[in-house]
Amino acid sequence: MARELQRTTALNAKLGHAADTVGNLLVDAFHYLALFAIGGAIVWSAIFAFVAMGEQGTASIADILLLFIYLELGAMVGIYFKTNHMPVRFLIYVAITALTRVLIADIQLEHKWDVTVIYLSGSILLLALANLVIRYGSFKFPSAGVPEEKPD
Repeated sequence: MARELQRTTALNAKLGHAADTVGNLLVDAFHYLALFAIGGAIVWSAIFAFVAMGEQGTASIADILLLFIYLELGAMVGIYFKTNHMPVRFLIYVAITALTRVLIADIQLEHKWDVTVIYLSGSILLLALANLVIRYGSFKFPSAGVPEEKPD
């Protein structure tokens, strides 16, 4: 009886190990496929934006900021691909660039100052402060297993 219980326990452990291995393989495969798909979509969108600028014969500041957004998203995917850590700061950079793009486009079209300018500027300031807090926190209290980040 005890021997049969040992065999059952050993079989259960092997089955659990096999399930964990297959599960990890499937999760990793999905992870890499999703990263490649996102990276491909970013490159595809950036190429179409660049071609549209070429067809117009000019690039506005909003168009250039859009290319910076694509650059930040691409860098974020690259960092995530290499480190398996989502760089939250890059999301903040994308948000700041997007809000700056909206602010510039809004002022370019409207040519007037209203409360929207204050809201957008305040949002950009809040995001910059959030970035400062994240950078300070990651420098002062680094995560275990993540290489320390040196301040710029």
